[in-house]
Amino acid sequence: MVYVDPPAWPARGRLWSHLVSDVSYDELHVFAEMVGAPRRAFDRDHYDLPDNRFAMAVWLGARVVPGREIARLLRAANLRRPKHLSTPR
Repeated sequence: MVYVDPPAWPARGRLWSHLVSDVSYDELHVFAEMVGAPRRAFDRDHYDLPDNRFAMAVWLGARVVPGREIARLLRAANLRRPKHLSTPR
């Protein structure tokens, strides 16, 4: 399953969401491509998704969860990557 939190994180003049999978990075990359998120938006274990792509992610089936759930979901799926580890791409 793919999850997204509501756009609430300000950066570069807009609000951002986090897009994650509790299945695999492969599932996440495929979903992100369908939403139109470039691979450079992948940050260790999630995609940073701009507010203008949020509705498309939900329409494609991402489940909306509160921001505090994102890290919990990643840890539960053993997909959380701390900042000190390299990013799988």
